[in-house]
Amino acid sequence: MTTTTATRVLVLNSGSSSVKYQLLDMRDDSRLAVGLVERIGEETSRLVHTPLNREGAEQRERTGPIADHEAALKAVADELAADGLGLDSPELAAIGHRVVHGGLRFTAPTVVDEEVLAEIERLVPVAPLHNPANITGIRTARALRPDLPQIAVFDTAFHTTMPESAARYAIDTEVADAHRIRRYGFHGTSHAYVSRETARLLGKAPEDVNVIVLHLGNGASASAVRGGVCVDTSMGLTPLEGLVMGTRSGDIDPAVAFHLQRVAGMSADDVDVLLNKKSGLIGLCGDNDMREIRRRIDEGDERAQLAFDIYIHRLKKYIGAYYAVLGRVDAIAFTAGVGENAAPVRQAAVAGLEELGLALDSELNEVRSGEPRIVSTPYARVAVAVVPTDEELEIARQTIALAAPNSLD
Repeated sequence: MTTTTATRVLVLNSGSSSVKYQLLDMRDDSRLAVGLVERIGEETSRLVHTPLNREGAEQRERTGPIADHEAALKAVADELAADGLGLDSPELAAIGHRVVHGGLRFTAPTVVDEEVLAEIERLVPVAPLHNPANITGIRTARALRPDLPQIAVFDTAFHTTMPESAARYAIDTEVADAHRIRRYGFHGTSHAYVSRETARLLGKAPEDVNVIVLHLGNGASASAVRGGVCVDTSMGLTPLEGLVMGTRSGDIDPAVAFHLQRVAGMSADDVDVLLNKKSGLIGLCGDNDMREIRRRIDEGDERAQLAFDIYIHRLKKYIGAYYAVLGRVDAIAFTAGVGENAAPVRQAAVAGLEELGLALDSELNEVRSGEPRIVSTPYARVAVAVVPTDEELEIARQTIALAAPNSLD
């Protein structure tokens, strides 16, 4: 009689009206299926499912009302079952859940029980857009497979190693502690994955490498990673702080909010919407797609050029600041949609920093590839790398390591 070793992980990323999912086999990190359910709760709900476990399998799409997250996950389970990958498979070791905010308590992946769920719920005030949806996804998955380990992997966990000097805001400590006000950071699974992959690309162990990671997508963040440990990051209490982003302002004088309330008559909610959804690149030039901004620049559009220049100015400030924090930098790693694909952003961000040991190879920088690569010149003291991020794989790796640590032996 043979026994089946459970090596598969289902990764779920539950949003307020969507569920992204991937099923991976951790024996070789291969993807067996990927998919997305969107517009949950609407008449126009849509599920797109792509099986990757057999040759010739085609993407499937279904449209029509999907009432809630429970219905969405049941639909996902049906699609997986149709490919022989059902949630009842003995090969499924665990379900890994992306959870945006873990506060200070959750510094590592965590097996979910009612106490853990209650703590994630207590963090809703500092992550009102994300944690409620993450909780819904976890509860639904637990109902479908109550016998299976459900693992929460937190966006904030990688950044909990920041020293207090980096994590604390300079406000009254009693007020800060009473309301959990501090810098938490986000995109942690991406920063963890990319910093480790950058070390591998250099042929070194993570503990021997200092890396500045630049996660540049519609949301954007930077981190300073010393020997595999995060010592600073650009996002703070919320994902609003830091770099200029697609629709978020990033760093701003806090008094701007008071000024808008007093002078423009805006409410706190109005200011919230302005800074999170109507600022950044879209606020500066009306576009938050870097490809479109570059096209407009090539046509001589001054607004697009100014938006790009502001974006790069902020990026350079963080590169310089984190160089100072680390003292020694072995590599700067660009990742996420803009970081991986926008050669002009990389070129502009590094230009003029030769005294810091940075120099791009123009030809290498222009090459488009899905593989990790070095784009700096051979004589540069600091390597410049492009490292495609893989947050789902990072979540799956952390999940299997906790839920079934001996399954891959």
